[in-house]
Amino acid sequence: MRLLCVGRHAYLSEHLCRYFRGLGADCAAAVGAAEALSLAEQYEPHVVVCDCDFITPTLLDEWAVEPQMADVPLLAVSLTRRPEELPPVELLGVAGVLYLPVLERAQILALLAGAHRSRGVVPPVGWTPPVGPQSITAR
Repeated sequence: MRLLCVGRHAYLSEHLCRYFRGLGADCAAAVGAAEALSLAEQYEPHVVVCDCDFITPTLLDEWAVEPQMADVPLLAVSLTRRPEELPPVELLGVAGVLYLPVLERAQILALLAGAHRSRGVVPPVGWTPPVGPQSITAR
């Protein structure tokens, strides 16, 4: 899984990369929104991991219209602030909030797997369409 780790400064984004590389992820570090957009175009991340203090409505609006970021799940991460100290996930506009000091390896891997989306739509395992494939393409 490719993670784009975004922080306000190089130390933080590199630290996030080291942390998630230790879990087996392929990571790229970005400092700031502009560098994140530039790297996302080349790197094609499966998930963006971003310092929760860096996420603002303006940032989310900017990323929502960028093809390389619009469909990529965003996880807010913190090393210092607990999720209850932040606005609810729905208000933050992210797939989830991770307070790294209290999560175990298995929990983080499950959260990353849950956030990861392949490009396009993937139906649930065992799902069959209610109509034949020819009906869908005939539209």
